[in-house]
Amino acid sequence: MMKKNLFLFSLSLCSFLFAQEDFIDDLEYGKRLYENPRGIGCNNCHGPKGEGQIVATYKSKGKTKQLFAPQINHLEFEVFAEKINSGKGVMPKYYLIQKEISAIYNFLHHKEETKAKKTPNPQ
Repeated sequence: MMKKNLFLFSLSLCSFLFAQEDFIDDLEYGKRLYENPRGIGCNNCHGPKGEGQIVATYKSKGKTKQLFAPQINHLEFEVFAEKINSGKGVMPKYYLIQKEISAIYNFLHHKEETKAKKTPNPQ
């Protein structure tokens, strides 16, 4: 009887979960991908909001140099999509599909829009 009840509970829980449209919303999906798309999070180099940041400081031929990851939260979608899978320079190649690229792009732009809405209008 206990096993049957446990089975029925498990079946009910699965039915409930699958009846839900999504486990996470699109912005949460984009955030999770941005933080860990394929092992190395975009945020580690480009910052938590895609604002760009210094990744490393090093010496080369006696001179101090910096490796800087550029700002990516202002790019047009086509440029963003092209660069995210390019794998040029120190940028890893992620092999993201269009849905993943769109989710990350929307996450970055949503943060930007939210920040703009919170900024008081100086007029």
